[in-house]
Amino acid sequence: MRPVIIDGARIFDGTSTTGPGRVEFADGVITRVVTHPTPGAPAPAGAIDGTGMTLLPGLIDAHTHVFGAESNLELALAFGVTTELDMFMGPPEETRALCELAAGRPDLADLRSAGLLASAPEGHPAVTMPGLPTVAGPGDADAFVADRQAEGAHFIKIMVDDGVNHGMSLPALDRATVTALADAARRRGLLSVAHVSAMWSARLALDSGVDVLTHLPLEAVVDEEFVRRAAEDGRVVIPTLAILELSAVRTGPGVNVARSLAEDPRIAGHLPPDAHAAITEGGEGLCVEHPSPEHRFGHALSSVARLHRAGVPVLAGTDANHRPGRACPVVHGASLHAELTLLVEAGLTPEQALAAATSAPAAYFGLTDRGVIAPGRRADLLLVAGDPTKDITATRAIEGIWRGGVRFDREAYRKRTAS
Repeated sequence: MRPVIIDGARIFDGTSTTGPGRVEFADGVITRVVTHPTPGAPAPAGAIDGTGMTLLPGLIDAHTHVFGAESNLELALAFGVTTELDMFMGPPEETRALCELAAGRPDLADLRSAGLLASAPEGHPAVTMPGLPTVAGPGDADAFVADRQAEGAHFIKIMVDDGVNHGMSLPALDRATVTALADAARRRGLLSVAHVSAMWSARLALDSGVDVLTHLPLEAVVDEEFVRRAAEDGRVVIPTLAILELSAVRTGPGVNVARSLAEDPRIAGHLPPDAHAAITEGGEGLCVEHPSPEHRFGHALSSVARLHRAGVPVLAGTDANHRPGRACPVVHGASLHAELTLLVEAGLTPEQALAAATSAPAAYFGLTDRGVIAPGRRADLLLVAGDPTKDITATRAIEGIWRGGVRFDREAYRKRTAS
């Protein structure tokens, strides 16, 4: 196959940015990266002119819920998200089938999934999902993890939630059980990811040795002791700011970033009608159903700032859980661009935010073939107008998307989903 050449674009390679350069790829793999081309040398024949643009690795959303909907993976790819990490999906045979389908379909975002999550009997969400396997105590942990691994789970999701944010008071997994789950996952070579719903659950997950915490408390800022321990213990955080912003009181100046996506022509023009309506009016699937004054988005922003300053890795994940018929305002693909904006608002530099959506999730979730622009890596690439290392919203000005070296036809997608 004749190689594809993108010439003249600045290159963000997953960690740092170089001036105008050249990237070549063939058969789905990056073959050459030239970061300092000879001044005045003509572009190779047939090269894509990237002058004034930036080439990035394909984006990775580190926290989504696909719900088995192939359309969600297509929507994700339409906004440059080439890989999604799904945090709960079932039944297992359908999850495995969708992962296998996505692996071979360059018109869909690639997919990794936790499969079925661990929760307490009669807890959240088991109380509303009869048949969902639960973990009654530490003695059940190893069998639960073994079953998920046999079903093809790529990591283990643990629900540390008492349902209070959803108007319920339910049993929750205790520290001994969460510790046993994290230990069982570690023995089997799997990452453990804990859903935390409040300060008590964040502390419990930290005490239990879980590898990754997803979400952050909204009722308070994590304290310095929590931050110190998270840094010393090598924990990773996926704050999911896009959904927390919609689940809490936002004070002070500024617009709601997640809702404002529907007003940005760089985004709105490629949203299917159901996704556009969900962003503007939807209210399903949020972390807190009826936020109180203590649930402040500023708490989450301040927590991210503290964790980041202490060196705790922060990954970009949205908790996207929209699907046709479920009007969650955090939609696949588009919402990751809001997440990037919010990470910068929390204190990350634009380059650090871009790394949080590319090289960092690839590294921590073992996706060693992607997340950076380098020879031998997958040609999952995103070409955007402007410079997102200076203005993070430039990631929304998409000029080209390649998944496994195959260009996604964004205009055809727009026309097909417009009605």
